[in-house]
Amino acid sequence: MERRRAEPVIVDRPEVHYVAIRERVTMTTFGRIADRFDEVFDWVEAHSLAAAGPPFFRYRVIDMERELLVEAGVPLFEPVAEVDGDVVPGVLPAGRYAVTTHVGHPDELVQVTADLLASGAAHGWVWDRHESPDGDVWGCRLELMLTDPRVEPDMSRWETQLAFRLADTP
Repeated sequence: MERRRAEPVIVDRPEVHYVAIRERVTMTTFGRIADRFDEVFDWVEAHSLAAAGPPFFRYRVIDMERELLVEAGVPLFEPVAEVDGDVVPGVLPAGRYAVTTHVGHPDELVQVTADLLASGAAHGWVWDRHESPDGDVWGCRLELMLTDPRVEPDMSRWETQLAFRLADTP
């Protein structure tokens, strides 16, 4: 079945505090970070906090051929002063984001990401990113999991939103 691709939109997103577990993975070991969401949710619950939105992956550094630095995060209503174990605090920066939503298997997100990046190039958007010896460092590049897999086990029906921060331009 051919899926229609929605044209991305630009949205203003506010600053959001979160906690996450950060890990270096490859495309073949990505499941290691994906499997750690339960730890983050357990930490949030153990500290009597509540999620302020859907869980997400934040891609901090990307070198598709070698390694990615990725966080499995949960947004919070307030910042946390102290963390423990593998949990780290963070802030998703406010700003303008290119956003697109995909319904389908997570394996299709590689193509959806390529489409978003191509659309950005066609529109002349400048991403909040820079190159480094470790790969592309992103100011904020997110995959937000809008579907709870405990409620919808059929991965072909999962809804995922991509939100890539645009660079501040004068």
